[in-house]
Amino acid sequence: MRNIVILISGGGSNMAAIVRASERQEWANRWGVQVAAVVSNRADARGLDFARQQGIDAHTLSHRSYGSREEFDAALADTVGRYDRPGAPALVVLAGFMRILTPAFVERFAGRLLNIHPSLLPAFPGLHTHERALAAGCRFAGATVHEVTAELDHGPILAQAVVPILPGDDAAGLAARVLSQEHQIYPRAILQWLQKR
Repeated sequence: MRNIVILISGGGSNMAAIVRASERQEWANRWGVQVAAVVSNRADARGLDFARQQGIDAHTLSHRSYGSREEFDAALADTVGRYDRPGAPALVVLAGFMRILTPAFVERFAGRLLNIHPSLLPAFPGLHTHERALAAGCRFAGATVHEVTAELDHGPILAQAVVPILPGDDAAGLAARVLSQEHQIYPRAILQWLQKR
């Protein structure tokens, strides 16, 4: 069985979409893949409750408890590493994890670290993507699933969803429409990535 470890910081709606897809499509029985753990840097992340309700291991590691980003990421890497298995290292999935990972963490999990970003990369890496797309007068927005590299939001693209920007759109309305597409493309991209390995 190959494990997936999902990192979150908040409500975990993308995490929940992945878990539901894995159950509905029987990933464990059909492909030997399971969501084994959810880890958050915030104890109040609502997504942890969902994970526990599904019988998934749920861990909290507060970044405020560590003296540096490097120390936190080392502890995070150790927690994730518990789910590695001989010949089947865990896949690490970022789903609203609001921390920039250190190069050491990215290097340790290189080639098995995925993220979803709420823009059509390479446009608008970083934060405030919807506000920036609206301010730029874009006609389309969207979401991108990509492999994580040391450069923020610049890894190889695995999947994208395009969302039209409508007259009168504000950032909140656009974000909600993009998020609904994220919930569809992220589980699909993860499964396709796994099936190629």
